[in-house]
Amino acid sequence: MATTYVEILRSEFPEIDSELFNYITGVLGNGGSDFEDGEDVFDAIGGVLQEMSPDSKNEDDIRDICQLMFNTLQLSPCPAAQRQVLLDAPVQLSQMSTDTTPAAKEVQGIWMMKRSQNTMVDAKKLEKAEAKLKAKHERRNEKDSQKTTSPIVLDEASASQASSKKDARVDQSTKNRSYDIRIENFDVSFGERCLLQGAELSLASGRRYGLIGRNGLGKTTLLKMLASRNLRVPPHISILHVEQEVAGDETAALQSVLESDTLREDLLSEERRLNARIANGTAEGTESVRLSEIYGKLEEIEADKAPARASVILAGLGFSPKMQQQPTKEFSGGWRMRLALARALFGRPDLLLLDEPTNMLDVRAILWLENYLQTWQSTILVVSHDRNFLNAVVTDIIHLHSQRLDCYRGDYENFVKTKEDRLKNQHREYEAQLQYRQHIQVFIDRFRYNANRAAQVQSKLKLLEKLPELKPIDKEAEVALRFPDNFEKLSPPILQLDEVEFYYTPDLRLFSGLNLSADLESRICIVGQNGAGKSTVLKLLMGELTPVDGTRQAHRNLKIGYFSQHHVDQLDLNVCSIELLLNKFPGRPEEEYRHQLGGYGITGELATRPVASLSGGQKSRVAFAQMTMACPNFYILDEPTNHLDMETIEALATALNKFRGGVILVSHDERLIRMVCKELWVCDGGKVWRMDGGFDEYRDVLHEQFRKEGYL
Repeated sequence: MATTYVEILRSEFPEIDSELFNYITGVLGNGGSDFEDGEDVFDAIGGVLQEMSPDSKNEDDIRDICQLMFNTLQLSPCPAAQRQVLLDAPVQLSQMSTDTTPAAKEVQGIWMMKRSQNTMVDAKKLEKAEAKLKAKHERRNEKDSQKTTSPIVLDEASASQASSKKDARVDQSTKNRSYDIRIENFDVSFGERCLLQGAELSLASGRRYGLIGRNGLGKTTLLKMLASRNLRVPPHISILHVEQEVAGDETAALQSVLESDTLREDLLSEERRLNARIANGTAEGTESVRLSEIYGKLEEIEADKAPARASVILAGLGFSPKMQQQPTKEFSGGWRMRLALARALFGRPDLLLLDEPTNMLDVRAILWLENYLQTWQSTILVVSHDRNFLNAVVTDIIHLHSQRLDCYRGDYENFVKTKEDRLKNQHREYEAQLQYRQHIQVFIDRFRYNANRAAQVQSKLKLLEKLPELKPIDKEAEVALRFPDNFEKLSPPILQLDEVEFYYTPDLRLFSGLNLSADLESRICIVGQNGAGKSTVLKLLMGELTPVDGTRQAHRNLKIGYFSQHHVDQLDLNVCSIELLLNKFPGRPEEEYRHQLGGYGITGELATRPVASLSGGQKSRVAFAQMTMACPNFYILDEPTNHLDMETIEALATALNKFRGGVILVSHDERLIRMVCKELWVCDGGKVWRMDGGFDEYRDVLHEQFRKEGYL
């Protein structure tokens, strides 16, 4: 076990009195996350340490000790905390549970503690040190508040949950630790909106859960509450939430993944330090013993196999050997999200939280991830709209609806069947109860004024009053989308590329001899690995990019509606949805804008909220409303299913099938491809060609590649 700041303090100052010991450990324990370096620690407690230190320690010695203690703050969690593996993503804190209030009152800031006058340190200097630390905290808080200044004040998520002293004792106990998670009677809110009320969540260790539900109901918020531990998860359970992309710097992609295993990195760092001391002849006898312990632990965790394991994960997610050695700053946001996913898979936390992991992946990487997660040993909770991915990966479905969570055993297909059976049974029960009540009411109405039946009527009235409230079946509203098609038929050719050559730089030719054509009957899907040029093909078809050679031909009345993979970039987040359409299509009555948004599920109060406050799926719906308001006769859609719930994807497929114009889309969603597309174009190696066997043939080709590469 690595040395802690408590052990360093006792070792360097064996005669320290208990009050000063408690003061210093309180500063480091309660404010550890506020220290940026060893100099911060020296500023906080250096003066106190100098006053109590023997003559053998000068200021430089004290600074070295402060640096050592700072290092332990970075490498080791505090005694009361849990070990948690994290990505390079900030954790947003919300309101704390009410059961933490008494503890907060007991620790009222280290500068508010009263001290005895019988101390080894001058009281004035001690007060000066405390004032200095307090001022530093205030400056940092002021700086942080300035950073978060924004033109939009967005609501914050919060969670509360009923807990007891028994729960706290179980959390602190080191005996019979289970890796099952059970959270009872909790609420989750977003601003003034209640997302979950009196909910229960049970996650059995080693099972893989799919969290599903309509857009905007709180799936992502629930993951964030678990990751930040606003909902009480046993402290010994490590959590990792893949939420934000990895920050770009000079670190190579492979090394970035290796560094996510903090235990391995700490052991290797200590090994290097001890070997250096031994080589310099400055090591003590105990350090050789410690070095042997480190070697034993490294062997136990198979540290020598870590680079190979990290490389396999990166390769499966599409990183070539060359890309694995590239600095992270050279990757786009989508590739950094893949890198964040690779770090999560490599870190192997006790609870892995994934939010739409397939959004950033192509079909090949999705198939690899499905196979990889099927052998995952610990617990997974994944939010996904990909029906095939859920069927391949999860063992259970958790359905978020009506401010509660319902759990179903089995994959998504089993959930659909079980849910339908459950709704039918509930409907039969409702009808039976309704008929029973009506039968009683008929008796009451018939004999209400019959004196001979007065006792029976009173008995029936009491029986009716005692019956529980009869609630109608809670059935989610169906989603319907419509793409207007009030346009004239166009005679071919509609849209084509002839012998097109294109490159961004002459030394890197992207396409040559490109021949493609589409008409108003086309239902085409383009597939291929990320980076193969699918989005470039779309932009060539739209005329946003000009061919270096060859020609693009388009009908003079062709009107293209484009949905970008990064559709959020097309939206003004600072206005509400109504204003967004008003600015794009001015001069129309507000009712028309509301009607357009309502056709995509943005109704009532949703339409007046800032776009920035909407969920990912709701922003996609706004983008659809904006795209279709101009009534195009041809749609080019780049990853349109990202962030949409499954019901909306089904509605999108239905709408595209009814649309009388042409459609070309890039998608990784197998169900959408199968429901809509009649042609499959494969983009690879600077060419685009039609695969006659459709998606089944493409999937078989990918599986064959996996077998050759040893992934299956």
